[in-house]
Amino acid sequence: MAQAAGMPLEGTCEGQLACSTCHVIVGREWFAKLPEAIEDEEDMLDLAADVQATSRLSCQIVLTEELDGLIVSIPSGSVDVQGF
Repeated sequence: MAQAAGMPLEGTCEGQLACSTCHVIVGREWFAKLPEAIEDEEDMLDLAADVQATSRLSCQIVLTEELDGLIVSIPSGSVDVQGF
């Protein structure tokens, strides 16, 4: 289980786009710096809890120098659609 500022972030499918347990809400000022989500990620976000306009699956965010300082929040609930 990964940690985001001391908070647990599950990531059950290990980046395979098979669940939504790594769902995060990206700060608005950072969201525009991310590449657009692919259709498979959008499909998984449709199943996530508490989806917002700036929601992403953290396993699909490639961290670069441009994203140094990226701010995200973790929704209070998560949905593990695969039951891992």
